[in-house]
Amino acid sequence: MKKFLSIFSVVLLISSITLAGCGKSGSQSANANAPKVGADDPQTGPLTINPALPKGGKILSKGPHGETAVPASSLKLTEKDLAQLKKGRYTAAIVMHYAGNDWSTAQIAGLKAAFKRMGIKVIAVTDAQFKAEKQVSDIETVIAKKPDIIVSIPVDAVSTSDAYKKAAAAGIKLVFMDNAPDGMQAGKDYVSVVSADNYGNGVAAANIMAKELGGKGKIGVVYHDADFFVTRQRTEAFEKTIREKYPNIKIVARGGISDQNDGEKVASGMLTKNPNLDGIFVVWDVPAEGALAAARTAGKQDLVITTCDLGTNVALEMAQKNGIVKGLGAQLPYDQGISEAILAGYSLLGRKTPAYVAVPALSVTRENVLKAWKLVYHTDAPKEIQQAAK
Repeated sequence: MKKFLSIFSVVLLISSITLAGCGKSGSQSANANAPKVGADDPQTGPLTINPALPKGGKILSKGPHGETAVPASSLKLTEKDLAQLKKGRYTAAIVMHYAGNDWSTAQIAGLKAAFKRMGIKVIAVTDAQFKAEKQVSDIETVIAKKPDIIVSIPVDAVSTSDAYKKAAAAGIKLVFMDNAPDGMQAGKDYVSVVSADNYGNGVAAANIMAKELGGKGKIGVVYHDADFFVTRQRTEAFEKTIREKYPNIKIVARGGISDQNDGEKVASGMLTKNPNLDGIFVVWDVPAEGALAAARTAGKQDLVITTCDLGTNVALEMAQKNGIVKGLGAQLPYDQGISEAILAGYSLLGRKTPAYVAVPALSVTRENVLKAWKLVYHTDAPKEIQQAAK
């Protein structure tokens, strides 16, 4: 859930993020309330990402080195491929930056489900707790186990680079989530990077905002105040779409957060200075929960909030008939995990792999929140969200 960041910024972000994922929702919600994912996965046939996902939409995000994305929907392992991989009796390790949110939970679940179909044994899953030094230690411990594959997301692209280079030098196939370590090249040092279309999710949030406001109004933007590639893409996409596509919507307030818990404070300040504000975009779901609390405190039941990442709490608010959260752009972490496993399989089979792969953006509103939940988590929405959506 990433790029060009100091360790401090990473801690601030992802303790707030889910990069869906972002704190309670990892962009999704905390592990204590994590959804059980993958219940509807097919156990036979080719291995692909969910065929029910939207097709034909252009991937708007670029890779860590500016690469054009290859859609994850183009990836596939046939039954013959799966049988061949099973003969190899390969092993894999999953080295996370943080494992305490729904985004990570869904990524790991997707990876495990895909590796099981491939006959690949997962021998380690580590949690660096946002600490680069711990992740370096985790990588070194995993290297000693001699896996054939490591799938990982760097806590810090610079600080962890040497450890990943050691893994590559040991002949381990590396597949990355969201970002590549500094000084490493696709096709040479690692297999590929897989991410969500975060730019596309920012565009989705902008389009929903405009529709809810009837194409005119005054809005605020709560952005992530750090040089974090994923969240920067979301905010840039939202603001560019509003400026260029909806000239009668004016961004009159901007406020930065350095921690996911700053959402309420920043949004409250915006509403105090701009009592006639019509809407607020918040860069991910956890601080959006804070903006929701600020709106309620200010008595702004007519405020429109949009965000990114399908977390439990924002999904519940969105499902309400008169909920303040009107929509969001969602990541697809489970299918991202499947894509990462398929790319590892390609590498083991000696196939050429693209440098950057992305899963599509998913626009979510009250009208499709239940269907979207199933697409994101491969399981039905929690009962309370189902009840609220009636």
